[in-house]
Amino acid sequence: MLVVCPDARTADYYARPIDSGLTGYRLQARVLGPDGIPVVTDPQQAAAQPELAALAVMVHGRQRKVVEAFAAALAELPDDHAPKYYEHAYSMSAPEVRRLLEEIMTSTTWPVYSPFAREHYGRGLEEGKAKGKAEGKAEGRAEEAARLVLLVLAARGLEVPDDVRARITACADLARLESWATRAATARTVHELFGETDGEDR
Repeated sequence: MLVVCPDARTADYYARPIDSGLTGYRLQARVLGPDGIPVVTDPQQAAAQPELAALAVMVHGRQRKVVEAFAAALAELPDDHAPKYYEHAYSMSAPEVRRLLEEIMTSTTWPVYSPFAREHYGRGLEEGKAKGKAEGKAEGRAEEAARLVLLVLAARGLEVPDDVRARITACADLARLESWATRAATARTVHELFGETDGEDR
């Protein structure tokens, strides 16, 4: 089990072994807390590692420079990627961080992608720019799981080659993605993520 925690107190709580009630077995979750997630204030780094930048917003977003770097990075990403990273960061963040995101993003001249922006600014956009929401639940869950794998790898400082990133994002098998997410918490290299001795994961 991997638990991503936005604050140190929560991370400490979930890092404690959990008594399962079974003799000799205690559940020990893998915990990724704020100490394991760097403060990203460089727009170039944020653009190069948008998964890590989104995670940094969730954990360190009360620092304005973190959100500013993230916003600047989104302007450099492809139009079909930027909304997803923004929505992911927005949905993970505390209310005060969301308000800062809205403030910074609405001060720009390019479209904003938060729920706030869709409600207050989306009315003037051309209908052709509106993105459909007809993705199936299974596909949506797989996309979130793939994003989580990449977030954990980025947070641990592991370099993810393009071919590995493509393999992760193309996977539609939720169980396999969840297995990769668990391995990502302890893998020493991205190749260990796939279990090199496990033919099923190849």
